[in-house]
Amino acid sequence: MSPLEKMRMDALKLSVRERAFLAKCLIDSLDQAEEQEIEQMWLDEAERRLAAYDKGVIPARPASEVFAEAYEKIR
Repeated sequence: MSPLEKMRMDALKLSVRERAFLAKCLIDSLDQAEEQEIEQMWLDEAERRLAAYDKGVIPARPASEVFAEAYEKIR
């Protein structure tokens, strides 16, 4: 029997409350990993954009212009 299968069988012996707690802990750990991955993706994107700006590939725009354009898109 694999360690995972043993863990599963042991977990099924827990009370409903204990299984629910275990399930919540496991799901929370997945959510946390996903959030960290998403945060890293945003950091990578910010670095990519900064490098493109530094190389002159993309221009800077005034924040007021960016926000006005974003506001128009959501109206």
